[in-house]
Amino acid sequence: MKAIGLDIGTTSVCGIVIDAQSGIVLKKEEKANNSWLDSDKQWEKAQDPNTILSVVQEILESLFDETVVSIGVTGQMHGIVYLNAAGEPVSPLYTWQDERGNLPYQDTTYAAALNSYTGYGYVTHFYNKQNGLVPDEATVFCTIHDYVAMKIAQQTKPVIHASDAASFGQFDIERCVFTADDPLLPAIVPDYTKIGTYKGATVSVAIGDNQASFMGSVCGSDSVLVNAGTGSQVSVVTKKAVATTGIEIRPYIENQYLMVGCSLCGGKAFAVLENFLRETVSLMTGSPCAPLYDVMNRLLATTEASSVTVDTRFLGTREEPNLCGSITGLRADTFSPIELLHGTVNGMANELYSLFNRMNSSCKALVGSGNGIRKNAAFAKALSDTFNASLKIPLHKEEASFGAALFSLVTANIYPCIEDAQKIIQYEV
Repeated sequence: MKAIGLDIGTTSVCGIVIDAQSGIVLKKEEKANNSWLDSDKQWEKAQDPNTILSVVQEILESLFDETVVSIGVTGQMHGIVYLNAAGEPVSPLYTWQDERGNLPYQDTTYAAALNSYTGYGYVTHFYNKQNGLVPDEATVFCTIHDYVAMKIAQQTKPVIHASDAASFGQFDIERCVFTADDPLLPAIVPDYTKIGTYKGATVSVAIGDNQASFMGSVCGSDSVLVNAGTGSQVSVVTKKAVATTGIEIRPYIENQYLMVGCSLCGGKAFAVLENFLRETVSLMTGSPCAPLYDVMNRLLATTEASSVTVDTRFLGTREEPNLCGSITGLRADTFSPIELLHGTVNGMANELYSLFNRMNSSCKALVGSGNGIRKNAAFAKALSDTFNASLKIPLHKEEASFGAALFSLVTANIYPCIEDAQKIIQYEV
């Protein structure tokens, strides 16, 4: 038996086939998400949902065979696409990076007026309503992966899991209901809901990528997951939905929640420094400079840690979007590229650890996922040192896709619960 997991990311779409007994990834297909739409508005970040669906369908056709029993779908949360009564998109996908919520509204911003954050689906919808941008034909809005799962299952009306519903904002996670009264909000369905079939295989309701990454990375509920990519998160399971400053409480599964601390810059902080160094070389030499990541990683592996402190919140935080990063501790003998390299990876780890400290939780097991960790050994070491725990990295590299596949196996009754399904996760030695 096999399962397929699909992950619709902001920059790429990934699909994998896993063996349902061993957890081995048997096949992988990944394609670029080249669906960005041009806009004359700097704050607008939108993609074409039809282009995304076409890419997913190509991947699915390549991966599917008659031994596949289930298909799980996950993807970028917060963003929304409007659909008509036939289940066809009548708008772009307004992604999680869309910044219309930060625009002025009355004496505040659209996001602040809802006590929410820019990029959250209902904030985007609120802006669109106030500015006459909701399409007349729209009957519902949903995430991109809700739309894709609906299409795969040959349905015409999307449904949504709590993990995605909460990502819109205006949601009561304890009662699992929207707090906004709006006819365009989708219906919320329980864990492990089968929404249809694809060539006989069970298609499960789509889930949020943060939850899917957690499912596909940890074995047991007592782990701390650090995921580093374009943005970074630190996540812990809890049975109580207790709000903490700067920490989101997100629905997980089986009456549990995830406490999530988000670094908006995340792994991009390393890219920011690489761009600075590369631009410096180009300006000094008058010639284009090749990417410097390999050189940076080699230098980090062969030099000592830094005494320079780098605050890597270069994109602010959700609470303070205008917050800037900083560099402190500079002296004549520390003002050097080497010091900035070490200071940056330590700063990335420190930001996540400071978020973890707000969760009032212990770190019994530390798991790392995402290319920001896999491709940066110095950052992985900084996380281990900062959290004072050995870092385990899953053997598979497609954590969100893997988690979606595990979720679908439970939906198809191959495993009785997600904890049993997670036992097939293997880790690097």
